[in-house]
Amino acid sequence: MPNLNRVLLMGNLTRDPELRYLPSNTPVVNLGIAVNRRWRNQQGEQQDETTFVDCEAFGRSAEVINQYLRKGRPVFIEGRLRLDQWQDREGGNRSKLKVIVENFQFVDSRQGDGGGSGGGDQQRGPAVHTSPPREAPPTASAGVNANAHQPMQEDDIPF
Repeated sequence: MPNLNRVLLMGNLTRDPELRYLPSNTPVVNLGIAVNRRWRNQQGEQQDETTFVDCEAFGRSAEVINQYLRKGRPVFIEGRLRLDQWQDREGGNRSKLKVIVENFQFVDSRQGDGGGSGGGDQQRGPAVHTSPPREAPPTASAGVNANAHQPMQEDDIPF
C-alpha cells in the first residue's frame, strides 16, 4: 500500500530559531511557527484558530534559517511529520509530532523594519532555499537570447 507523509505550512515564527550541532557536526535548527485559520461560523461570526507547530531542519537549511529568520517572520515550509516519543521524569510515556523541514521559502523580503526581522544591520537572505538550480534547456529558435531564461543564482541577487 502506498504511503505519503507530506506537510505544507505557511505561518509566522513564534520564537527565534535555535541552532545546535549533532556529534557528527551536522547543524540542526529548531523553530516554531504559528499557523492561523479564519472562518465564519453558522451565525456569520468570524472565528480565529491558531495552531502552533514545532519544526526541525538539518544541514545547510538549518544554517540559512538560523541566519535569516527571526521571531515574527513569515515562512513557507515543506516537509514531513515525525513522531518523537520519550519517557518523562515520572516514567510516563510522552509523544509529540514535529515537522522535519525538507524545503522552505521566505515569504517576505523586509529588512530592518523592527517587525521581527532581527534589526537594521541584518542582511536579507535568498528568496528561496530549495535544491540547487538546474541549467535551462537551450532555446531552438533563432534570435532568442538564451540567457534570458536562465535560473537566478544566489550571487545574482543584488542585496
